[in-house]
Amino acid sequence: MRVRFFVGMALLCGPVFAAVPVRPPITSVSHLAVYAADAAKTEHFYVHDLGAVKMADPENPAGVRYYFSPAQFVEVLPLPASAGLDRMDHIAFNTADAEAMRKYLASKKIAVPKAVTRGVDGSQWLAVKDPEGVTVQFVQPPASLPAVPTNPLFPHIIHVGAVIRDRALEDTFYRDILGFKPYWFGGMKDDAPPSWVSQQVPDGTDWLEYMVTANTLTQAQMGVLNHIALGVPNMEATYTVLWNGDRLQGQAPNTVPKIGRDAKWQLNLLDPDGTRAEVMELHAIGKPCCSPFTATDPEK
Repeated sequence: MRVRFFVGMALLCGPVFAAVPVRPPITSVSHLAVYAADAAKTEHFYVHDLGAVKMADPENPAGVRYYFSPAQFVEVLPLPASAGLDRMDHIAFNTADAEAMRKYLASKKIAVPKAVTRGVDGSQWLAVKDPEGVTVQFVQPPASLPAVPTNPLFPHIIHVGAVIRDRALEDTFYRDILGFKPYWFGGMKDDAPPSWVSQQVPDGTDWLEYMVTANTLTQAQMGVLNHIALGVPNMEATYTVLWNGDRLQGQAPNTVPKIGRDAKWQLNLLDPDGTRAEVMELHAIGKPCCSPFTATDPEK
């Protein structure tokens, strides 16, 4: 009896340990937020050329959103005086639970806001800084997604790219803490350190592409590197629609599809401020340079 008594007291009086927060799913790219100097020209590019649907911005009343599907868009914000040469404001990924993500990141000693932000559409999000200072949002889409049709030409933002300097440092956040998984890496030369390092979200097939550089960049170079990629099943069919719809008028004369080092057909389009919209076939036509693909391609 005495043994049982003291065991019971130990159970009643012992320390109570809080459950360790678990990372909620990170399922896809949400959006890329960029600055625009000329709203009308930017609207023409995203609506006429790319076929996106313009809607109000529940996150920022001064901005607008150009939707490619109900849960993926480009957010365009007025160009602030402090922007300098960079036209990117932040990158963003969809998550199943923004508040759980906030608690999880806090448990990993990442500086987080005191609470998630709630939009007028019912969405929730938080923003943090990655190790190099890139702003990253985690967005919980609203329960009722906006009533926009999926873009028939560009239905899927398959990745976002962001300039980084130190791959190993960035991996401590995206891979070690967030669980992003390797997809492909490469560069202009097979025997040089990779300039492009792609890693997929842990619970989907979209990815983040490190655009690794040690160089001082111009505005045009930043716009090429900080980018979105729109996935298409067939580049020839896509280019035919763009050509016949006079959707390439604002692009350089040599804007034609090419096969990238990853062995995928690509077409690079630039918005009026130089931010790149990379059109990319979903699957490689053959063997890529530099490394094999180590995760599943998007299917549509």
